Amino acid sequence: MTASARDVAAALRERLPGLATKKLHKLLYYCQGHHLAAFDEPLFTESISAWDMGPVVGELWKDEKEGVLTGSHLQLSEAELNTVGYVLSRYGGLSGHDLEILTHGETPWQTADKSRRPKGTVRIEREWMRDYFQASALVDNDDDDVRLDSAAVTRWLSQVGFRQEEPLSADSPELIKGRLARGA
Repeated sequence: MTASARDVAAALRERLPGLATKKLHKLLYYCQGHHLAAFDEPLFTESISAWDMGPVVGELWKDEKEGVLTGSHLQLSEAELNTVGYVLSRYGGLSGHDLEILTHGETPWQTADKSRRPKGTVRIEREWMRDYFQASALVDNDDDDVRLDSAAVTRWLSQVGFRQEEPLSADSPELIKGRLARGA
């Protein structure tokens, strides 16, 4: 049985009290992507869309804006809770802004964003997330790979203001890993 985004959001909020909305939606994206990659099935039923600020579960966003706050982490299976735990251990130390920048550099958001109008939304297809996160998992299993370290990513992202003077282009995963390895 597939959970709802509300149930996954409840589990994330229980583990990260005071979780901001932007960060919540990026963590939901990562939960969905990693779960699809590991189990070839969605963690929750709602779709994720590319917005200006990155991936967002639009249905949950709208409901919470209207004050609908339902959901229970008790509805999640052990495997689903393990996905939430994994995502929090990997991305939980990053800010919503850091996660926004990170997601903008990833193929699923970029693919959807290509056909998105300014201020519009386009669905990020589950297949794009599954394929991207499966490929990322293969790279992560490489012993020579640089592990995603929240502190290193935060230091690197703090230099984004300087980089904004350069022409804008998407960073490849290899370029990001190289920067993390250099501590730059």
